[in-house]
Amino acid sequence: MSRVREFPLPDLGEGLTEGEILKWLVAVGDTVELNQPVVEVETAKAAVEIPAKWAGKITAIFHDEGTVVDVGTPIFAVDTDPGAGDLPEPSAASLAAVEIAPAEGAVEPGLIGGPAPGGRTAVLVGYGPRTGAAKRRPRKGAGVPASNGVPVAAPAPAPAPEPVRPAAAEPVRPAAAAPAPRTGGSAATPGGLVLAKPPVRKLAKDLGVDLRTLTGSGPLGSITRDDVHLAAAGAATAAEPAPATGTATAPAFGPDREQRIPVKGVRKLTAQNMAASAFTAPHVTEFLTVDVTRSMKALDRLRKRREWQDVRVSPLLLVAKAVLLAVGRHPMVNSTWAGEEIVVKEYVNLGIAAATERGLIVPNIKDAGRLSLRELADAMTALVQTAKAGKTAPADMSGGTLTITNVGVFGVDTGTPILPPGESAILAFGAIREMPWVHKGKVKVRQVTTLGLSFDHRIIDGELGSKFLRDVGDFLADPEAALLGWT
Repeated sequence: MSRVREFPLPDLGEGLTEGEILKWLVAVGDTVELNQPVVEVETAKAAVEIPAKWAGKITAIFHDEGTVVDVGTPIFAVDTDPGAGDLPEPSAASLAAVEIAPAEGAVEPGLIGGPAPGGRTAVLVGYGPRTGAAKRRPRKGAGVPASNGVPVAAPAPAPAPEPVRPAAAEPVRPAAAAPAPRTGGSAATPGGLVLAKPPVRKLAKDLGVDLRTLTGSGPLGSITRDDVHLAAAGAATAAEPAPATGTATAPAFGPDREQRIPVKGVRKLTAQNMAASAFTAPHVTEFLTVDVTRSMKALDRLRKRREWQDVRVSPLLLVAKAVLLAVGRHPMVNSTWAGEEIVVKEYVNLGIAAATERGLIVPNIKDAGRLSLRELADAMTALVQTAKAGKTAPADMSGGTLTITNVGVFGVDTGTPILPPGESAILAFGAIREMPWVHKGKVKVRQVTTLGLSFDHRIIDGELGSKFLRDVGDFLADPEAALLGWT
C-alpha cells in the first residue's frame, strides 16, 4: 500500500456535486493529526471544515483557494508514514500522461466507459464491468517516436489508485515525454495537445473557450477552471492566482467594462429555490402598520432585569414570539402544500433569514414553539452568530416551516418576500421609526413599524392571512396584554 494517500472531496450533504475551496488551514509540509481540520469548503448549503482522514504529513495541495472542485476529486495528499524517509520525486511524464487530451472520437479517460488503470473500464459502482474487451495499456519500455524523430521511452503506467480516489485517467495513446515543470507556461504540448482535466474541458466547451489559445497556470502549465473563467470573461489570457478568501479587492472589469461573477455556492442554491418558489406557489402579500411603542418599553424593562443582563434582546425577539403565538391560534399557516393534501405541522421550525458574505441563508430554530422567551432569545443569538461566522450546518437550514425576514435592520420599511420552498408564509419585519400617530385621540410621536406577510394562496386565503397578521400586530401593539389574554 502506498504511503501517500489522496483525499477526495466528499459529498458534504444531500447529493451536492461540487464545493468551493474557501481556505486552507494547513500548508504543504505540515504534520496533521487524525480528524484535524484541514480545509474549509463552501457548498450550496453551508461552509464546513473537512478533517484529515489520516494522520501524517501534507505532501500536496491540488487546488488553490477559490477553486470550485467536483465531489470525488482529490484535493490534498498525506504521507501516512513520514518517518520512513523521503518520497521519490514524481516524474513529469506521469502527470502528462494523465492530463493529455484523448484521441479524436475516443471516450475521455475517467468518464463512464472510458479507460482506467490496469486495462479496466470505468463503470458506475455496483453495476459491474463493461461487457467487451478493455484497451490494453502500453507495455513498459515500448519506444514511441518523439516530435524530433528520436525514440524516447513511453511513460510508465500509473500505479493502482487507493480505494478513496476515483479511477485515474489512463492515456488513450502513448505520449511523448512532457516538458519540464513550469508556472504560467503554455498548456499546449509539442504535439499540439492541451493539458486539462475532463471537467475543465467540459467547462471550456460550455463557455465556448478554445483551450489551445490559453496559457495554463496549473501544474506543468495545465489549464484550470480559473483560466477558463478568465478567458470567458474577456480578461487577460494569462491566468492569475485566485485571491485569498476575505481579501478586499477592487472589482475586475473586462475591456467591455463588464464584470462577470460566477453563480455558485449559497447564491446558486438560493436563486434556484427562489425561482422555483416564485413560479410554483401563488403569492399574496398583505401589509399592516403597527404602533410598537409599548413593545419597545417592554424590551427596555426586560433588559434591566437581573437574569437578562447578559442576553441580547432585540425587537426581533418579540416579533418571533408574536408569530409563534399567532400560529397557535391559526395552525393552518404552519403547513405545506403536498399536491393531493395539505400537511399541517404541530411543531414550528422558525426560520430567521440572515444576510452573510456568501449570500442569504435561512437557518431555523427547531421546535421553537416549545421554547420559553429566554430560550428563544438564546437560540436566536446563537443562530445569528453562527450564520455570520459562516459555520451554519446544512441540517440547520433544512426543515423550516415558517420564516421571518428582518429587513428593518437595513432601514427598509417592509417588503414582499418570496416563500422559502415548502413553507406557506413568511413575515417581513420593517424598520421601527418615530412617526406622528393618533394615540388616545391626540397626535403624538410614536414608534411605528410595518409588517408584510406573504403567503401561499393555495393554503391560506385572504381571511386566514389577515387574521394571522392582525394577531401578530396586536401582540406587538401591547405584548403584555396579549400574553395575558392568549396564554
